[in-house]
Amino acid sequence: MINSGVNVLIAGIGGASLGTEIFKCLRIAGGYNIYGCDISKYAYGHYQEGFVRTFLVDRIKYIDSVKQICLDYGIKVVVPGGEEPSILMSSSVEEFEKEGIFIAGNSPEVVRICSDKAMLFKKLEELGVPIPKTFVVSSEDDLRKYEIPYPCVVKPASGTGGSHLVFFARNPEDARMYARYILENGAVSLVQEYIGLDEGEYTVGVLSLTDGFLVGSIAMQRIFHTKLSIALKLKDALISSGYSQGLIEDFPGIRAQAEKISKILGSRGPMNIQGRVKNDVFLPFEINPRFSASTYLRALAGFNEVDMFIRYIIFGEKPKHISIRPGYYLRSFSELYVPKEDLKQ
Repeated sequence: MINSGVNVLIAGIGGASLGTEIFKCLRIAGGYNIYGCDISKYAYGHYQEGFVRTFLVDRIKYIDSVKQICLDYGIKVVVPGGEEPSILMSSSVEEFEKEGIFIAGNSPEVVRICSDKAMLFKKLEELGVPIPKTFVVSSEDDLRKYEIPYPCVVKPASGTGGSHLVFFARNPEDARMYARYILENGAVSLVQEYIGLDEGEYTVGVLSLTDGFLVGSIAMQRIFHTKLSIALKLKDALISSGYSQGLIEDFPGIRAQAEKISKILGSRGPMNIQGRVKNDVFLPFEINPRFSASTYLRALAGFNEVDMFIRYIIFGEKPKHISIRPGYYLRSFSELYVPKEDLKQ
């Protein structure tokens, strides 16, 4: 257990979210006073037992609101509890550090690159990293210019979220329809070849410290036995959701490739890499420069990346030995009742 009394704020505590998984990682580590904040009064974490206190924050004045909470309650570390808080907080790292407050996330540059999938996959390709065949589509005409392999996946090129607006296209007509939909919603499309599940889908957590030191990685081969882990299932295709579950084992080849990607991108914090295997090669299709919603499953397996990263930020401690407990890690939802009069104000 670390020194007691370390005040940590989780920014984003919605139900079945990254924030609530981070909360559980801190609880099992021990030694933390855990605070939480969210823009919604309906966020699950407001009513979850174990927080010292939670706060409603102003969406418009988000950074100022979070910083004031930190100053008022002696918060030493803020852990972004989702994609949007991660992006927002990364742009204010120096502002918080001037007040002696640390953001437990990746470097602003890595967050910037990974938030733009077009930039990210172009960079990976230029650096010789094996990736699915990938095309940036900024107009419907682009689909006619490229030799796109079908079937393919069409998704927004911006943001780092898991399966939001991810479509499976069997033919050019499907691809045009989905690309048009994404374009009409103000985003550029990314089109990638569809990699089947024959050789498996993996989610890999790679933890580096702020000095670039690689702590290690942990890999899970995903299973799709319940709807919780499936965003779309067709007779000839499956698109996974953001809720991973499955087998955690050594998987040395998968981890080595994920660690290589992390190093190439200059990771200085947590990174989650999702991909599928084709011809024995791990091909990433999603890279998030933050803790992932699988982080508590990893903590149960012996890889508590949240605790390890905060230990280093606060005390300069580097993990000496990590022992992974192999096996299947499964998940579900939790429910609770909130009386009307107890709704967060």
